Amino acid sequence: MEDNAFYVALSLLVNLDASLFQIVILSLKVSLMAVVIAAVLGFPLGAAVALWCFPGRGGVIVMLNALMGLPPVVAGLVVYLLLSRAGPLGELGFLFTPGAMVIAQVVLVLPILAALSRQKVEEMLSEYREQFMSLGMSRARMMPTLLWDARFALLTVLLAGFGRASAEVGAVMMVGGNIDGVTRVMTTAIVLETGKGNLPLALGLGIVLLTLVMLINAGAYLVGEVTRRRIG
Repeated sequence: MEDNAFYVALSLLVNLDASLFQIVILSLKVSLMAVVIAAVLGFPLGAAVALWCFPGRGGVIVMLNALMGLPPVVAGLVVYLLLSRAGPLGELGFLFTPGAMVIAQVVLVLPILAALSRQKVEEMLSEYREQFMSLGMSRARMMPTLLWDARFALLTVLLAGFGRASAEVGAVMMVGGNIDGVTRVMTTAIVLETGKGNLPLALGLGIVLLTLVMLINAGAYLVGEVTRRRIG
């Protein structure tokens, strides 16, 4: 039966099954939007923590590092409470929409991007500190320079964040509701279809998700190789 389900799953992929690829496209849209928002917020935040000294800086660094391992269900619960009717943002009507799923993924990905970008910017700062001082550059002017110079390393960080977002299931199911045609993404659909016994669709989505993870890792490896050759 499993072999037959596998062949049916391949048939769904080859024939570009509409329901399958609707789920895939929504998954990519949600994850890409979440990663872009997290990058716009997280990279400057990480660079600012690396460049400026302020009271409580050590605590901020510890918090960012700790939030890298934030359990998805906790992130989902927090976003759910914020967006529920009784929550402070309930009037926006975001709960059980793709927007709520984007917010949940941003909460998960942003600490990863901020913490890792802080480390990269600190490494670059130690390398260029004397040069910056000789030019009399302010820290505000250093930030875009350091972020640009660390762009290849940050691209690897970005890919890691996208991998985390695209593989997420707990948080997006809590705030999205796994509604067919509205908020059903690859991870939540795999859970649902497996429980229903619809193995071909679950396997087809699993193949797409596994392929996506492999491509992300291949991209991160290639970026790392380019960076090493550029530096070395």
